[in-house]
Amino acid sequence: MALSAVLNRTVMAVATLLGVAIIVFVLIRVVPGDPIAMMIGPGASASDVIALRAHYGLDGSVSSQFLVWFKSALVGDFGISITMRRDVLTILGEHLPATIELAGLALLVAILIGGTVAVVGTLTRGRRSGAIVDAVNGIFLALPDFIWALIFVLLLGVAVPLLPLTGRIDPSVQIEFGTRFFLAESLLTGRFKVASDILAHMAMPTMALALPLAAVIGRVLKQALTEAMVQDYVLLARIKGMSELRLILGEALRNAVGPTLALTGVQATFLIGGTVVVERIFAYPGIGNLAIDAVINRDFPLIQGLVLLFGLIFILINVLVDLAVVALNPRLRYG
Repeated sequence: MALSAVLNRTVMAVATLLGVAIIVFVLIRVVPGDPIAMMIGPGASASDVIALRAHYGLDGSVSSQFLVWFKSALVGDFGISITMRRDVLTILGEHLPATIELAGLALLVAILIGGTVAVVGTLTRGRRSGAIVDAVNGIFLALPDFIWALIFVLLLGVAVPLLPLTGRIDPSVQIEFGTRFFLAESLLTGRFKVASDILAHMAMPTMALALPLAAVIGRVLKQALTEAMVQDYVLLARIKGMSELRLILGEALRNAVGPTLALTGVQATFLIGGTVVVERIFAYPGIGNLAIDAVINRDFPLIQGLVLLFGLIFILINVLVDLAVVALNPRLRYG
């Protein structure tokens, strides 16, 4: 039953993605501004404009344009970028790995920080130190990722310049990569000096994305742990002489992970959305930064490709989280 529910949610998500694609397709064509006029030279003739519009498929009605684009998208052809004049799918493939590495590292850091905060908060509940942990976590929760990004820029990039402000890797690093996953490839091939440079460039955007998510994980996991700590099986283990830390990690945590995982999956989609602004602040070459450039330049094919890509990422995250929750909960698996 649970797996069929996951399948139903996936089908609904795909239908929603199609609806979003249609809405975005129409809106970017209704909003004033002509991408052809922005890219063409001042001395171009009317026939040149007409030829370019036909070349990029902008000479028909909105409905006919959508049908042409949709048929091509089904076979993996998302068109040619108006500003970059390259295949959209190729451009997305070049920028997506950077965002995956950034978001993946941010998620890992958020889980580590949030888990630590939850455990410490549960251990110190009812004490002054516990109230301090909650207050600090509240501050992390109140500030959005782009505010943290600006704080890190001012503190670690300007006031005390300890970390590089922009980019993904130092331009002086002259190394050929076999893939676009620079960090993963550097670690797997033992090029730790290169990996440390990449990590230095990723440090501030990673922390900016991770801290708000860590606060959410910490609060939800602490609440789940607190509820689990008063259950009979935990009380029985306490009577047997187990320490509080062992009770939390060995007994309570396994039942507290489920609700935390479900919420983390939802928040992970917001983390992906947060990369748009954070990547822009740090000039990080991912799909978030690319999306802002596409909107500014009214690059219709690139915008449409990005919308589909973001939608597919959100669907994939939700499906994986649903499957993980089902796998961790026998009651969902068998009834």
